[in-house]
Amino acid sequence: MIAPARLCITHDGEKLRCGTAPVRRARVTIGADMDLQRRQVLIGGLAGLAGLAGMRPSAAASALEANRLSFYHIHTAETLSVAYREHGVIVPDAIAAIDHLLRDFRTGEAHNIDVDLLDTLSLLHEASGRRGRFEIISGYRSPRTNAALRAATSGVAEKSLHIHGRAIDVRSTGLATSELRDAALELARGGVGYYRQSNFVHLDTGAFRSW
Repeated sequence: MIAPARLCITHDGEKLRCGTAPVRRARVTIGADMDLQRRQVLIGGLAGLAGLAGMRPSAAASALEANRLSFYHIHTAETLSVAYREHGVIVPDAIAAIDHLLRDFRTGEAHNIDVDLLDTLSLLHEASGRRGRFEIISGYRSPRTNAALRAATSGVAEKSLHIHGRAIDVRSTGLATSELRDAALELARGGVGYYRQSNFVHLDTGAFRSW
C-alpha cells in the first residue's frame, strides 16, 4: 500500500482543508470535495433566495448591506465593479456608470437601466456566494438595433424589453449557466430564458415566464 501523503486543498489562493489520503486516490478525492463544495454553495444560495423571493424587489435587495456588481462586456472588453446601492440608498454615479456600460454598443446610445434588473443580478450574485462576475452579451438595444437583429435572425421580439432597459443577456463566471438559470427561476422575478448553445441567460423585469 502506498504511504499516505499530506494534502492541502486550495481555491483562489485560499487554503480550504488539509489532511491525508493515499497518493493514488488524491486526485479523485480533491475533485469530489470541490464538486461537493460547489453544490453546497449553490444550495445554500438558493435557500437564501427562497427567503428573499417573497419580498418586494427593493426590500429584498436592500436587505444586503451593499449591492456590488462586477461586469465584463464581451463586445467592448470594458469592465466595471461598482456598488450601486449602499445601505438601501441608490448611488447615482454608480447607476450612471452601469447605464453607460450597458449601452447599445452598436450605436453608442444609452438608456436608463431598470434598477429592479440590477437587484435581480445582485440576488443572483448572492446565490453564487459572491463569486465571479457577470459577462454581458446584450444590455440596452436601441429600436434601430432591435429591428436590424429581427431582420437578421430569429428569436428577437419586436417589443423586446431590451429596448426599455429592462432586459439583459448574461452569464456568470461564478456559476455554470444552467445553475444561473435555476437560481433565476427560483427567484421568479421576471422573464428567464436559457440559451444553452450560446451559453447565456436572458433576464428581464417583465412578467414571470421561462423558455
